[in-house]
Amino acid sequence: MTVTIRDVARASGVHVSTVSRTFSAPHLVNVDTRNRVLAVAEGLGYRPNRAARALTTGRTHNLGLIVADIANPFFPPLIKAAQAQARERDYHVFVADTDEDPLLEQELIETFVKQVDGVLLCSPRLSNRVIERLRAQVPFVVVNRRLKGLTTVLMDVGQGARAAVAHLAELGHRKIALLAGPHGSWTSDEMHAAATAAAIEFGVDLTVSGPNEPTEQGGLAAAAAIAASGATGVLCYNDLVALGLIEGLDARGVRVPGDVSVIGVDDSLPGRLNRPKLTTITMPTAAAGRMAVDLLLAAVGAGELGTPTLARLETNLVIRESTAPR
Repeated sequence: MTVTIRDVARASGVHVSTVSRTFSAPHLVNVDTRNRVLAVAEGLGYRPNRAARALTTGRTHNLGLIVADIANPFFPPLIKAAQAQARERDYHVFVADTDEDPLLEQELIETFVKQVDGVLLCSPRLSNRVIERLRAQVPFVVVNRRLKGLTTVLMDVGQGARAAVAHLAELGHRKIALLAGPHGSWTSDEMHAAATAAAIEFGVDLTVSGPNEPTEQGGLAAAAAIAASGATGVLCYNDLVALGLIEGLDARGVRVPGDVSVIGVDDSLPGRLNRPKLTTITMPTAAAGRMAVDLLLAAVGAGELGTPTLARLETNLVIRESTAPR
């Protein structure tokens, strides 16, 4: 015999609407009551009918999460944290990878529109014009791209880039290179602006090389130019680019950090396992994933009445083995 929501309400000693809220909006239910209802539901083997609830409430209780490259170790901690946060709010997350392709990104959003209540866009490559058009169809929260009128979670990579240039200057490096990221990357633009200002502040020469693929291959491809540039310190778009650069420099007999100091961005596992261990800028990806889900669900609940929010998370420089005095 199928267990119904009324059975759970009767056994819990609460109204049917309280049981419904426990599953659809648990944050609105008293903690003790919520725990009692959930325990009774588990004991009775009750499972809410998500399709029926969607028809009743107009909500799918699904979210879309679109990332630029799921193979990049920057993204998995964000995805995992976002999924865990969504589960606590009785939401499921559909994850999709654009492979850095803005056309595919647009296609995925348009596919998600009728299947989810909102979309998290992480490091989107779409133009502002396209995002403006799509936002009318579904609530958005954007991670690491600042857009006027949209709720945004930013990891302050500019703060980290300044700290990186300061660190290299303190080590005596006077000629520094920045390996930029792909065209259209907000992170790369922020790093460029912050590193340029920091180079003036600390009296060092900065050259910018790019755009580059945000992969190890991108770093490998840039190694010849870096070796020929005379730069003794390099700030890379991310850890993957930094690791590729180190490999490419090593193949040319250029030692890291003996000849060239290298700094990455992300503080990903490969950088911590590499030899030399990578000096890098930490990016609070898990915190960004949790915050983005909370802000998106707030936007879903508020509808057109919601006010866009800008949340900025701090970054930090972690000094390891890939930087040394000139």
